[in-house]
Amino acid sequence: MSTPTASLEAAAPNSAPDPAWPDPRADTNRIKLSWLLRLHWGGIAGQTLAIVAARWIIKIDVPVVILLSLVGFEVAENVVLELWLPRAEKVRDGLIAGTMFFDAVILTALLALSGGYSNPFSTIYLVNVALAVVLLDAAWAWAMLAISLALFGSLFALAQFGALQVLSTLDHQEIMALHMQGLWVAFVVTASFIVYIMQRVQMALTRVQQALAEERSLSARKDKVASLATLAAGAAHELSTPLSTIAVVVKELQRSAEKNGSESAVQDLALIREQVGRCRDILHHMAAQAGENAGEPFVALPLSRWVVGTLEFLPERSRVDVQAGVDLEVRAVSGPPNGITRALRSLVKNALQASPADSRVRLRVAIEGDLVVAEVIDQGCGMPGDILSRAGEPFFTTKVPGEGMGLGLFLTQTLAVQLGGSLELRSEPGSGTLATLKLPVAREYRSEVT
Repeated sequence: MSTPTASLEAAAPNSAPDPAWPDPRADTNRIKLSWLLRLHWGGIAGQTLAIVAARWIIKIDVPVVILLSLVGFEVAENVVLELWLPRAEKVRDGLIAGTMFFDAVILTALLALSGGYSNPFSTIYLVNVALAVVLLDAAWAWAMLAISLALFGSLFALAQFGALQVLSTLDHQEIMALHMQGLWVAFVVTASFIVYIMQRVQMALTRVQQALAEERSLSARKDKVASLATLAAGAAHELSTPLSTIAVVVKELQRSAEKNGSESAVQDLALIREQVGRCRDILHHMAAQAGENAGEPFVALPLSRWVVGTLEFLPERSRVDVQAGVDLEVRAVSGPPNGITRALRSLVKNALQASPADSRVRLRVAIEGDLVVAEVIDQGCGMPGDILSRAGEPFFTTKVPGEGMGLGLFLTQTLAVQLGGSLELRSEPGSGTLATLKLPVAREYRSEVT
């Protein structure tokens, strides 16, 4: 029987990034240039293979040294841009367009030295134009089309000056046979490139849509949290005066009851004062929890301090077994310290409340890639699928009155997603619940422990 799982996070935040198309939320022009450079290496390999095949397999007397020198210019261009890109503050449209214009000029030179306009690989101009449509804005795309037409047209002019002499050793029938074979190969290459480009565009659009869905979900959560914060602050402000009045009146009545020797009245009034104090605490707690940790700086919080802070204010912390899959003194988690500590404490508190009083709760902390993973495992009765699916909703709770307001999971989930992490619950009736909180690792943390 499979274990029901609830992934409490925004739409597709954990979808694996496609290495062929970087994160759509990164700098757009940097993505475009990075992708173009990857295509360049494929094109360079194809050009080199075509030159070698033409000279030593098909036995055409092409100027190999000059052709390979032209390919070498493309290699040099790619290497320079690959080295420059990681250090660049901004990638401008003109650089991408200039790179593609340079490619078109090199292509024209290669064609001029290997058959001119009759070279079937002149269809590669279409690939450049298709790339321009994908990577450049309208003005640059039209400019690329105009330049490609001009360069292709120049091959007809160059033919008048002997640009086709490279094939002069072959008779007309051999030339036509090679041309027809080349047309098929060129069609395969051109069509493959265009399909690849369109496929990547579709994948990019899908990733952008997923990112937009994630942003919308996160924005909706932020709106809910802001509404909760406003509601809590307003309630605390509006109720503070009547609660204070009740507390003062009850205190005076309690003094009168003590003077009159009415023990039962004293006890009842003491209970009322206690509950008034509890109302105040609840209002302050709601305001603090729903405040989105506003203004709290992000820090590298050592895992040891994170765990200690989590357990510090839990009355039943002696029932928690901490298991470390990493040295808690030398690694750290990144985020607002109070927020991430309160988030983990909420999960541990839920586990303690769900477990029998004589049972243990396990807290496991480990590192997985760029994420700190905290797993909280209780010994409770578990949750059926319908309850598990609603566990992250605000104000939804299965606890008895007074033990919770149904905000802990919602706020923990919201904070985790905002930080680039996630919260996942796995549960099965009768076998307890596993809560997995993932938060980013603090990369530049340096422990003082030697």
